[in-house]
Amino acid sequence: MNAGQTAPVEQIDPRSARFGAAITTVVLALTLIAWPIAPGVSIVLLAAQTLAFACGALLGLRYQPYGWIYRKVVRPRIGPPTELEDAAPPRFAQSVGLSFALVGLGALIFQLAALFYVAVAFAFIAAALNALFNYCLGCEVYLLVRRLSSKPVVEANRGH
Repeated sequence: MNAGQTAPVEQIDPRSARFGAAITTVVLALTLIAWPIAPGVSIVLLAAQTLAFACGALLGLRYQPYGWIYRKVVRPRIGPPTELEDAAPPRFAQSVGLSFALVGLGALIFQLAALFYVAVAFAFIAAALNALFNYCLGCEVYLLVRRLSSKPVVEANRGH
């Protein structure tokens, strides 16, 4: 890359993130419902969801299993997107989901039911907001952090 050039920004089909959020919502709802009935099922479901979050957060969204399903099964049936979006905010959202899922797994292992419910419920609510209302809470946090961490551009006072 020459001086002054920036690396290309990874772009994704925004419908893919919403599709993944829908699957995540179902998996996390089943995780919450199963805990009192079949704790082992909750552990397996949450471990699988944690792995899905880890793939998206650590390896990139193209390696996130739900995104792969979307690209291979759904997108060929509905056609290409009319627009693409920056992958950084959804990837950050995967990291946030991973954090809550890890806390939930730890809570399951150490039999801390209240912490399990709170952590998984937060992840569930965020996924449901994205799936149902196309509102990515993790993406919004990413954008807020970016705005707060960037230096404001100060314009010279021109006598106004």
